[in-house]
Amino acid sequence: MYVQCIAESINIMGTRIGKAMKERDPGPIQLMANEEVADEADFLDLNIGPARKEGLKLMPWMVNITEEITDCPLSLDTTNADALIAGMKAAKNPRIHVMNSISLQPERMKKLIPVAAETGCNVVGLLWGVDGMPRDSNERAAMTVDLSMAMNEAGIPNEKILIDPIATPITLGSDQVLSGLEFMGMLPEIAPGVKSIVGLSNVSNGVSAEKRPYLNRAFLAMLMKHGLWSAIVDTYDHELIKLAHGQIPKLLKLVHNIMDENEPDPGTLSPKEMEYYKTTRVLMGKTIFSESWLEL
Repeated sequence: MYVQCIAESINIMGTRIGKAMKERDPGPIQLMANEEVADEADFLDLNIGPARKEGLKLMPWMVNITEEITDCPLSLDTTNADALIAGMKAAKNPRIHVMNSISLQPERMKKLIPVAAETGCNVVGLLWGVDGMPRDSNERAAMTVDLSMAMNEAGIPNEKILIDPIATPITLGSDQVLSGLEFMGMLPEIAPGVKSIVGLSNVSNGVSAEKRPYLNRAFLAMLMKHGLWSAIVDTYDHELIKLAHGQIPKLLKLVHNIMDENEPDPGTLSPKEMEYYKTTRVLMGKTIFSESWLEL
């Protein structure tokens, strides 16, 4: 098992990076890119946010300064469709990069699908429609069919499509977590060849900073049971990266056994295994979430 890790930290929301983007200072951005590559990132996410005013100039600049110092593939991440287009067209080799993202909103599909087809880039199909996010796995399946067919008609093969089912915070309950996992199990039959991507940290949004890594790691292990191809992650969490790259098989097996209702005796588990045991049970809804779930 190997999950492609898309490093999330080059994000306009970060104090260090946001200031550098605003001032067009390449130093901090290039330094972080090198750090993330050293931490075994498979892709670098360049997230400029909505960038309504500066996006058309900012995204190509971000692509250019990052390509100056690394050959690592990029994920261009913004809600500004024109900025996505400008960034992808500025890339040296757009075929290795990811366009994040095309949702089921007609104006976004009309603008971005032809560019994704023309450049040959990988493209995230975000399962967000005109009425918002899907309610269950069946709605996710229907959206996947609609989105992949529209891309196929434009000449984008399934192998270039990464479907994002949208991860939701555990603070909102486990129903959507389980719905997303159920959908992941359905995806190979719904759209053969299509890959998957998840914004992993979404599951821990709203949780105290010191507790978030436990949720992210266990959720990743759960998704890996269903063949997750890629995840947008914190590459500074070295345990998470080892897990994603298949270097901690014992912990993966533990999580997958719990998912298969083959739970171990908690008394036989090490402290590290107990972290995954308790957190997996919370994400599955077997234990009610609270900030003190690890102490219970």
